[in-house]
Amino acid sequence: METFSQSPTDPTFVQDPYPAYDQARTMGDVVWWKDYNMPAAVSHRAVRMILGNRELGREPLVSTQCPIHIAQWQANESHSMLELEPPRHSRLRGLVLRAFTGRKVAAMAPEITTTCHQLIDAFPDQPFDFLNNFARPLPVHVIATLLGVPTDRCDDLLIWSNAMVAMYQSGRSYETELAANQATIDFTEFLENYIKHRRAHPREDLLSDLIAAEEAGEKLTGAELISTCILLLNAGHEATVHTLGNALKTLLPLPYREVTPSLVEEVLRYDPPLHVFTRHAYKDIDCFGLEIKKGQEVACLLAAANRDPAFVEDPNRFDPNRKPGQHQSFGAGLHFCVGAPLARLEITLGLQILFERCPNLKVSTEPQYADSYHFHGLKSLMVC
Repeated sequence: METFSQSPTDPTFVQDPYPAYDQARTMGDVVWWKDYNMPAAVSHRAVRMILGNRELGREPLVSTQCPIHIAQWQANESHSMLELEPPRHSRLRGLVLRAFTGRKVAAMAPEITTTCHQLIDAFPDQPFDFLNNFARPLPVHVIATLLGVPTDRCDDLLIWSNAMVAMYQSGRSYETELAANQATIDFTEFLENYIKHRRAHPREDLLSDLIAAEEAGEKLTGAELISTCILLLNAGHEATVHTLGNALKTLLPLPYREVTPSLVEEVLRYDPPLHVFTRHAYKDIDCFGLEIKKGQEVACLLAAANRDPAFVEDPNRFDPNRKPGQHQSFGAGLHFCVGAPLARLEITLGLQILFERCPNLKVSTEPQYADSYHFHGLKSLMVC
């Protein structure tokens, strides 16, 4: 296994990690990423194999002592569907999937459409940040509506979510950890109070469905209920924000304005919001001739897999007419993103309405990506 050296906080890498991924793939399907001290799958076939292999999972074999200053954050994570394996994962995912049926997702279209128009109506006349004025408020409003929590608290939800999600970034600081822990406390308190309200006043929303499941004896604990709500709100907007921003950055200099299914899939493949997802080996695994030891954590470089020339021809070229393939932007296997259909709908309607309402929109300041790897999203996107 060849060694790949690349700091995830190097400014050049943060702005454009794809040349480094190209270099890593020349070393093999799996490389040893020195800076993370773990194997990293960089080819499309290796990432697919690891994500789909049930002998690798999200839960580590050996638990580590949690620092006291992030105890509340870690306690919430311990009940998160994203971090669990069957049977707990299967039970929680089965409950959540009730909200993401084709019928229920399609029924969100009018709400998404209305929200898009309201946000565009409020665009200022001078250059403005597309992320703050559209990409951030749209998905948090949609997921709050789906879940059934007050949309007038969206600003708080964003603050809490951003603080908690920052825990997954490279080079996080002690201050980042303190902020995430406090956000978890505040988020939990808000949900505990609102769940009490929802128990007394159920409605047609996911939170009411989850409460009903808990009361019907489907073994959904109070901690699991809160953690699931936090996960859906955090994951339900974070990736969509970055996808919308990255998509507009790519599309505005180009002539493409017809938002087709193939364009949406190409947007997701070309510059995805999440670049790394990890697994733990539950036994010794042979991965294309390389042995991954039991207990070893493995990084799957989703964005590197998406640009593998063995997967798509001329992978560093954006082609909206490209035949959609199995890109890895939503993951694969047991932990495939449960909200993928909703995300696709938000991206499709968001871009369609934006191009219809603002046909002359253009970038006013050269955009820069935020130093937030393993996420890959813009600091801001100034447009006019």
